[in-house]
Amino acid sequence: MTQLPRYLQLLWHREPRGRRGPRPGRSIEEIGAAAVAIADADGLDAVSMKSVAAAVGFTTMSLYRYVDSKDELGAVMLDVAYGPPDLRFGPEDGWRDRITRWAREISSRRFAHPWATEVRQVSPPLTPNLIRWTESGLEALEGLPLTSQQRLSALLAIDGWGQNHVRQTIQMGLTGPADPGTPQGGYLELIGSLVDKDAFPRLTAAGSEVGDDDEDFFDEEFAYGLGLLLDGIEALVRRSRG
Repeated sequence: MTQLPRYLQLLWHREPRGRRGPRPGRSIEEIGAAAVAIADADGLDAVSMKSVAAAVGFTTMSLYRYVDSKDELGAVMLDVAYGPPDLRFGPEDGWRDRITRWAREISSRRFAHPWATEVRQVSPPLTPNLIRWTESGLEALEGLPLTSQQRLSALLAIDGWGQNHVRQTIQMGLTGPADPGTPQGGYLELIGSLVDKDAFPRLTAAGSEVGDDDEDFFDEEFAYGLGLLLDGIEALVRRSRG
């Protein structure tokens, strides 16, 4: 059996019996919370083994009793930042409603910690809260005539798209009402002043059909993009039912 890294042993409370050495003076969750607080205040670049150690009153070397690298620290940070899902699905809820609620809730956790979409992930989710989110997503898709692999793949597609949508929204500065005097707020007008209708006839035509720039970019594109994915799952379900 593959040996669990130390940080996973601590997060899952599965330390080997008889382990030598002093007992940790802080919990792995406290260390993760300290790192999250630094990232929330000063950005992900401010998080280092040294800064986190100082925040919890450790020497940098002491922190290595919990995590072996900054990548492992990032995994702990995500687990703390996401927290456990708080979703209850009733028997009357349709699967599209359930998975939409799931996707919106995990997006709200990412918006609460905008750096979360930039953390380098070097393995599939293995920490407790991220596993709980996976279980909750599978519960949302429960009852569909799909294999477990198909449900997992559908969940991966939804979550990957959702994470990228949050990242794009944050990076483009479209998380709230945009100032009409900025590229975000006056995007369509700006495009119209840049493109030549003869060179870009399709883009010019599209610009005249798009709604007002003051619409909520995240919500509008979230509903449309997720709807496309769910329509694809629905088509797969119909084929499965034959």
